[in-house]
Amino acid sequence: MGQPLGRRALLVGTGGLLTGTAGCSGPPSAPVSAPASGSGSDSPSPSPSLPATTPWRPDRDDVNPAVKLRAVQVVEAIGAWPAGQGGATAAKKRVAALGAAPSLVDQAGALLPDAPEAALQVIDAQYGGILADAASVLVVCGQWTPGHAGGTTVDVRLSRALPRWDVTALHPARPGAAAASLPDAARRVLAESRILLPPAAEADIRSGKVHTSVLRALLRLAGTYRIYVSVVRSGHPLNVFGTSRPSDHPRGRAFDVWQIDGHKVVDPATSRRLVESFMRAVAAAGSYNVGGPVRFSGGAPGQFFTDNTHHDHVHAGFTT
Repeated sequence: MGQPLGRRALLVGTGGLLTGTAGCSGPPSAPVSAPASGSGSDSPSPSPSLPATTPWRPDRDDVNPAVKLRAVQVVEAIGAWPAGQGGATAAKKRVAALGAAPSLVDQAGALLPDAPEAALQVIDAQYGGILADAASVLVVCGQWTPGHAGGTTVDVRLSRALPRWDVTALHPARPGAAAASLPDAARRVLAESRILLPPAAEADIRSGKVHTSVLRALLRLAGTYRIYVSVVRSGHPLNVFGTSRPSDHPRGRAFDVWQIDGHKVVDPATSRRLVESFMRAVAAAGSYNVGGPVRFSGGAPGQFFTDNTHHDHVHAGFTT
């Protein structure tokens, strides 16, 4: 499955936190209550060895909630199962029951470990890109199997169709192996309690493939804000969605934040002043390319931008 959860790989749900433990090599000794998901029924209760989880639900004020929900449902169907329902054949039946293509299971990678049962909690679902007829949804999740806690981020591709959008491809994160040694800035990011990293993002830092400019910016921002990171390097489209321009993320020169001081960027109740101040702080920390849901002036030409893709998170890109 995905990379193991480290000390601070916090599973941040839509309404609260699930916290990993130091040196975690397995799930908690007792089920951990997952955050409320909004609406909908709870997932079937897992065995006592795995945490309880809840289905993820989109924010109603999202650009297109149905697109995110469709992406997440496929990930949840593949990545969680009761005892005796493991393996690709059973996963294909679950996906087919959603009306999605069973062949998607063949692309599941780390999302479908060889285990007798699994629990999965979606932490966040953010856009990697959304256009009129195509979308990328980055589904950030934690996953437990007996004796192991981990997780991954899946770049889910969709195309417009009726009565609902079709999931066309899955691209699970591939952060790579942990580096034998890390620069001081990487060790400090991993130790900083005000920087909350989901499993794939933490594994990116541990791989040693994240640029120092990103690490230093995270540390600087953590001096003022509590940062909930969604994506760093892996699990993001290689190119800026809908273009042929390489994204800064796969090169280890970007990060995305979906919560600031516990407030979701996508939530209209979140202070626009908070989001704007954070975006300006990101620029002051060295980012040449700051995207988010707020449009405002200032900075270098083209330094700040907003669009539908960045309605739900703040993007920070770096050149060096």
